[in-house]
Amino acid sequence: MDFVLSGVAACGACVFTNPLEVVKTRMQLQGELKVRGSYRVHYRNVFHAFYTIARVDGLGGLQKGLVPGLWYQFFMNGVRLGSYAIIESSGYIHTEGRVSGLKAVTAGAGAGVVGALMASPIYLVKTHLQSQATSSIAVGHQYKHEGMVHALVAIYKKHGLVGLWRGSSAAVPRVSVGSATQLSTFSSSKELVLDLQVFPQNSWMVPLTAGMMSSVMVVLAMTPFDVVSTRLYNQPVDHQGKGQLYRGFTDCFSQTLKKEGVLGLYKGLGASYFRLGPHTILSLFFWDELRKCYQQQVI
Repeated sequence: MDFVLSGVAACGACVFTNPLEVVKTRMQLQGELKVRGSYRVHYRNVFHAFYTIARVDGLGGLQKGLVPGLWYQFFMNGVRLGSYAIIESSGYIHTEGRVSGLKAVTAGAGAGVVGALMASPIYLVKTHLQSQATSSIAVGHQYKHEGMVHALVAIYKKHGLVGLWRGSSAAVPRVSVGSATQLSTFSSSKELVLDLQVFPQNSWMVPLTAGMMSSVMVVLAMTPFDVVSTRLYNQPVDHQGKGQLYRGFTDCFSQTLKKEGVLGLYKGLGASYFRLGPHTILSLFFWDELRKCYQQQVI
């Protein structure tokens, strides 16, 4: 039941944050491997990107990739949060009644790796669909998928099972770093809020506040890995299924750093926070509240 509740919580957050994911993806692909000032800027900032996408592609353009986004959140976060919930309930992350930072980071990273590997094909398709745009505002490589199922079938027919897991080398560090940061800081922040007795122990404000504190750390730690992940998943491939721009995670990271500088790895940071921040807050809040409701029903 932990896995189902975790997946449902993440899907609930995804409905609200998917437009921000579309914006983030476009901004991370804009000016790929180009020096600042040498390319046309379609999206000046988060708000301009929202306006531009809605004006050119319509309001529906802001929800591109929603279907694979929901499936990705259900499987990836269902496994990730569900696994962490079981580990937490077993008492593993606690030492003498207190949250152990090292154990929480280890548990969060391990749960993240499993979730990322399982859901990687859906994340691949989600990235392709979210980057698709009218030619006048298109950035990055443009695939011509008609939907999630069409994309999965097309990739499988052309490149086999291996093709469906292309880019997973970036998914593992991305999700493991993000998961370790998110879950360890959420557990620690929730414990801190309870210690300060700012809110009653069972108040919904406790997980909400802890989620807000966790979201800041998640964005700072995860954005460079997120940029690399987006680019690896979206890059064009040859007839053998090999990427034409990057050989893998390390190559993409080093090329981006060399050609775009440190700021290139933090491209779309504002969009990342507007997406990851609310998603972290909402998913952790829904997750904590659903678990409490379920536990009360069982008791």
